[in-house]
Amino acid sequence: MRYQISGKQIDVGEALQNHVKTELGATLEKYAGRPTDAQVIFSKSGAEYVCEAIVHLSTGLTCQAKSHTHEIYSAFDSCCEKMDKQLRRYKRRLKDHHKARTEPVELASGSSYILAATEETEDAGQDDSGPMIIAEMEAKIPSLSVGEAVMQMELAHHSVQVFRNEKHGGLNVVYRRDDGNIGWVDPR
Repeated sequence: MRYQISGKQIDVGEALQNHVKTELGATLEKYAGRPTDAQVIFSKSGAEYVCEAIVHLSTGLTCQAKSHTHEIYSAFDSCCEKMDKQLRRYKRRLKDHHKARTEPVELASGSSYILAATEETEDAGQDDSGPMIIAEMEAKIPSLSVGEAVMQMELAHHSVQVFRNEKHGGLNVVYRRDDGNIGWVDPR
């Protein structure tokens, strides 16, 4: 497994890197079988240290956790506990999907844009051609079943998941509704 351990304006020493590798490795070994890579980012927010961990599993799923405390080691330990709890909750589902899937999830490329928030101004010279694009990135669109897409959305703490439905190859969307339920858009 590949680890990328970095700090945003923080020096991450060798001892902390070894601690992250052993603790995160032990957690992932219990539940995830074959994780491919882990990205752990440390930063500082005011007086607190923030730890964010993103783990990509061989099944194509991504698991994320984030924590912040006043000590850098306890921030990581808390983040690792959150990831452990998530993976424990989804252990049966991860194993069930892992057995049925003989190959990793197929990913297609797509464009992702961040648009500027629109503000109502009364400038007569303002261009009304549309919102301004702030950033353009490449997004990966996985080929998943509906159940896997819902699990991916929950593991990554996203409110929306766009995916290619494995059954018919069409683009689908699952999303968290305001009432707490999950919505599924399946255009035909």
